Amino acid sequence: MARKSTYVIDLTKIEGDGSFPCPKCGALISPDDETETVYTILETKMRGEELEELIIQCKVCGSKIRLTGFLSCPMNQLE
Repeated sequence: MARKSTYVIDLTKIEGDGSFPCPKCGALISPDDETETVYTILETKMRGEELEELIIQCKVCGSKIRLTGFLSCPMNQLE
């Protein structure tokens, strides 16, 4: 069984609305997509009340992507 690739994306390096292509297959992953059609959230890592990291999986190719670089912003300010 082939091992799925894991990638790290630093969100502070992304310009625009926060959308980025999957590093493996190029599927567009958008933070505005709440349908989880293209990706699914596997794990949310918090540091106190602050979002530290998200681990998502691309539904097109199965790659796992670690999202880092979240602003020091309490979760209630992200809504």
